[in-house]
Amino acid sequence: MRFSKLLIPTLLFICALPTQASELFKPYKAVYKAQWDIGISFGGDAISELTRNGDRWKHTLNATALIAKVDEFTEFTLQDQNVLPQHYEYHRKVIGNNKNAVLQFNWSTGTVLNDIAKKPWTMNIPAGTQDKLSYQMQMRLDLAAGKKELSYQVADGGKIKTYPFIIVGMETVSTGIGSFEAVKIQRDRGPDSNRETFLWCAPELGYMVVKLQQVEKSGKEYSLLIDKLDFMEP
Repeated sequence: MRFSKLLIPTLLFICALPTQASELFKPYKAVYKAQWDIGISFGGDAISELTRNGDRWKHTLNATALIAKVDEFTEFTLQDQNVLPQHYEYHRKVIGNNKNAVLQFNWSTGTVLNDIAKKPWTMNIPAGTQDKLSYQMQMRLDLAAGKKELSYQVADGGKIKTYPFIIVGMETVSTGIGSFEAVKIQRDRGPDSNRETFLWCAPELGYMVVKLQQVEKSGKEYSLLIDKLDFMEP
């Protein structure tokens, strides 16, 4: 199924959205228009894909521009309405500022291993822990289930961090594949934070992220806006 600027199916979600993960998640490939500000402002494309191999899902995000490249993916399984991350990688290459992370989750021992740069460390994790990409998949399930409180324990930088989110309300988002009434969500970083992260999730698309906007402490900005979308055969 292909979405275009001229044709947006209007009957896809007249009925209530499915809340079962197997029904909500559909393999897809999406192209986002991306904007970076790392001292100079420039743009490029970011490609997001969701694929399935047996009971294992893979969600990737690859963004490339003239002097920057980000490759990120999570592999996860589903247990009832819960996303269980299994493997996560993040690789960023920007002039003078490279960053890498590789996480291996072991749910039988309740641990996560970071084996980047041949300096492995292991950390205990509570049930429900997500990685920095898989929590977005869990958020889709939670929104479809009608949950109002969104908070996730995320393995991040050798620590378990809490990512709480606030549902701001509904907002119309104009994109390359049409306009959507999307749920606007803000990451709650506390009243004293000068960082901001907003996500817009479209119920019509199973609560996929159609727009993301992030402002760092330095004032530098990063944004994504969906421009193309293809659903693939399972």
